[in-house]
Amino acid sequence: MFDKLKSIMEMQKKAREIKESLDKTVFDTESQDGSVRLCMNGSQQVEAVTVRCETLPAEEKVRLEKALKDVYNRAIKHSHDLAAQKMKEITGLNIPGLM
Repeated sequence: MFDKLKSIMEMQKKAREIKESLDKTVFDTESQDGSVRLCMNGSQQVEAVTVRCETLPAEEKVRLEKALKDVYNRAIKHSHDLAAQKMKEITGLNIPGLM
C-alpha cells in the first residue's frame, strides 16, 4: 500500500514539473493570411490574440481580441475537465494536477 502511495506522489511531482515546464514554453501561430496571430503556452493557455484588421475601430479590435482569448481558454479548461473526469471513471483515481 505504501509503495502505491509513494508511486502516486512521484507521479504528481512529475506532473507538476511537466506542467511548470509547459507553462514556461510560449509559441506564436499565425493564420495563413496573417490577419490573426495567437500566442499560447505549452499548457494550452492563450497568452494573447492579435487581430490585424484596418476596418475595425481600435476599441472593437481590443474587445474582439480579449473575447477570442477568453472563450478559447474557457473551452480548453472545459476540455481538460472532461478528460480528467473520464480518467477518473477509468482509473477510479482523482489525482489533482495529473490532468
